[in-house]
Amino acid sequence: MKQVQQLDAIDRKIVASLQHDATLSNADLAERVGASPASCWRRVKALEAAGVLTRTVRLVDPAAVGRGVNVLCNVRMRTHAIEARQDFERFVDGRPEIIESFSMSGDWDYLLRIVVADVGDYNHFLMQTLLGHPSVAGASSHFALSMTKYTTAFPV
Repeated sequence: MKQVQQLDAIDRKIVASLQHDATLSNADLAERVGASPASCWRRVKALEAAGVLTRTVRLVDPAAVGRGVNVLCNVRMRTHAIEARQDFERFVDGRPEIIESFSMSGDWDYLLRIVVADVGDYNHFLMQTLLGHPSVAGASSHFALSMTKYTTAFPV
């Protein structure tokens, strides 16, 4: 299990600020969190080294790239053998329309968030791809009518 980092008030401000806007210059970030630019830079580098801050990415508007339909799909596996799970997880990793995947407790084995252009696009993916995987016993799909909250920022 990964070690939990102890963050002081300035580290928390840095993390919160960068989650909101990763394009901030070091000078702007330092001003925002109340630290000197040199101290801020050292803290950011230390947070990166500790694994608190990872990749820097840009968020995309799904509708603007033709992926405006969100489907939450529960998946049940035929077997829980480690090889079958690893094979399925490699399959999931290779599918660009699956943007989130969770191994679950309870009645279903996985929960997938899938983004597609429309219902027909999802039907094709479900019938031709997902249900065709040898490890998959069944799936249950739920279409999001709207997204009422979306954030990538973790509370710190």
